[in-house]
Amino acid sequence: MPPSPQRPAIIRSAVGIGVYAAAFGATFGAVAVAAGLSRGQAQALSLVMFSGASQLALAGVVGAGGSAWTALGPTLLLALRNGFYGVTLAPVLQTRGVRRLLTAQFVIDETTAMATAQEDRRDQRLAFWWTALVLFACWNVGTFVGALVGSAVDTDALGLDAAGPAVFLALVWPALRRVRARWVGLAGAVIAVVLVPLVPSGVPVIAAAAAAVVGGLLPVRGAGSPSGTPAATEGGAA
Repeated sequence: MPPSPQRPAIIRSAVGIGVYAAAFGATFGAVAVAAGLSRGQAQALSLVMFSGASQLALAGVVGAGGSAWTALGPTLLLALRNGFYGVTLAPVLQTRGVRRLLTAQFVIDETTAMATAQEDRRDQRLAFWWTALVLFACWNVGTFVGALVGSAVDTDALGLDAAGPAVFLALVWPALRRVRARWVGLAGAVIAVVLVPLVPSGVPVIAAAAAAVVGGLLPVRGAGSPSGTPAATEGGAA
């Protein structure tokens, strides 16, 4: 089978996101060490948890004097959205057994956005795996560097706190050409804005993600295969 014509563009996008991930990972490493975590603990979180928002939430609670058990609530709430992403990606990736556990480690905001932005099933898998592997490597390298530098990194001055939302918005922007995507985005935004002053941190994110799950499960009128092509070989993207 010849390479997808979209392959170069997908790889360039994945590498570009990786650059952001390295900077954001350095932010986490610096924040985690400043909050009282050891360099080893910060690196272990990036290797095992691999979820920027959840990791920063944990470091924030610990830095404010809370225990790891206190941080468990908001951390799990933020990580729960990745389970919703899995509902959308499961029919695309079609992994089984142990490979499903490995794949679940990489189901995050960026990989989901990159995969769902593609039209072809093969391109969706390609985008998922390239983004996953590049981000995992860059995030962990960034964490290592940030933990070494520690509090010398001024995350507010560099504006790295806004990098994550900006990149994610850029990723999902092409999908907003579809009418359903615009309605789902609007519904999620309204839900989050309404709930922010009413419920604990993390809950608005989960509630907004539910709108995307409902939108993804609704049937598409006049559509056959979701990707327009037969499913490719199970698992990886290459």
